[in-house]
Amino acid sequence: MPAIAVDLYSDTQTRPTAAMRRAIADAEVGDEQRGEDPTVNRLQERVAELLGKEAALFLPSGTMCNEIALKVHTRPGDEVVADRTAHVINYEAGAPGLISGVMFSAVDGERGVFTAEHAAAAIRAGSRYDPPTRLLWVENTSNLGGGTVWPLEIVTQVCAVARGRGIATHLDGARLLNAVVASGVSAAAFAAPFDSAWIDFTKGLGAPVGACLAGSRAFIEEAWRYKQALGGAMRQAGIIAAAGLYALDYHVQRLADDHVNARRLAEGLAVLPGIDIDPATIETNLVFFDVAQTGMDAQQWVARLGEHGVRMGAMGPARVRAVTHLDVDAAGIEQALAAARAVLAPAPTGG
Repeated sequence: MPAIAVDLYSDTQTRPTAAMRRAIADAEVGDEQRGEDPTVNRLQERVAELLGKEAALFLPSGTMCNEIALKVHTRPGDEVVADRTAHVINYEAGAPGLISGVMFSAVDGERGVFTAEHAAAAIRAGSRYDPPTRLLWVENTSNLGGGTVWPLEIVTQVCAVARGRGIATHLDGARLLNAVVASGVSAAAFAAPFDSAWIDFTKGLGAPVGACLAGSRAFIEEAWRYKQALGGAMRQAGIIAAAGLYALDYHVQRLADDHVNARRLAEGLAVLPGIDIDPATIETNLVFFDVAQTGMDAQQWVARLGEHGVRMGAMGPARVRAVTHLDVDAAGIEQALAAARAVLAPAPTGG
């Protein structure tokens, strides 16, 4: 198996740039648990301002952001409304049930986006036989939806339904800044209707670790309790918070390059025999396509591609995902397309 030259498995595969490493090395540090790490404090203030919230909390991962938000907003036995494709349902190892004891009402949206009508239908009427609906959940962009950007109008509408029923709202913003760059809508505008929201530094922003959860001061005070309980409290965490600050300074606007590369990848794949993809659906940096008509399943396709030095991810029996990011440039996209063509080339016949 040759070395992987073009890694499109996920935008989590990025490595810190040389300049980011220097920022990490030069970071001022202190005891984060005591509020004495100046770099962590600056990052929290920066994210709170970015998302238009009163306060923010630096955490090791986006999954911890989600799980702490669930703990603060819900009690065991409560129900959460979310799209069926949501990361919190599919990729957090059952933590909502394990940690918070909640259930989900999974909505069948369109490419990860559901409507106010969907939300209204999913919220329980309040019978004593029903689990209480306590939280409405939005993931923007939608990962399994294909990197879909939620239109601000729909975000506002679904949150208004929840607010009218006395239900809290949470924004999983793992790739929120991709949505911001793609749509031109500010992060604060997207986050405004939500009681809590977070952004990730380890995906398109290229930091090695960390995410930041934001909300009211009361929400963050309670979140700190669960951060401590779940083992997320740190000490001299400025060395990793510095990467987040650097990413916000230098890696946000360049997300547009990833979106261009994703569209180019989709357009190149669309002309290959047996590949089912509509390039017009590619809004950000996630490219999903179907390989059923190639005669291979997703695992076989990914394995064959790996033989040509390109890595993607199998996301179902025939569904494959490729994710563009700062470590893959335009030349890397062309190399990935060449590998795809080689995988699909007819086997040579002997004479």
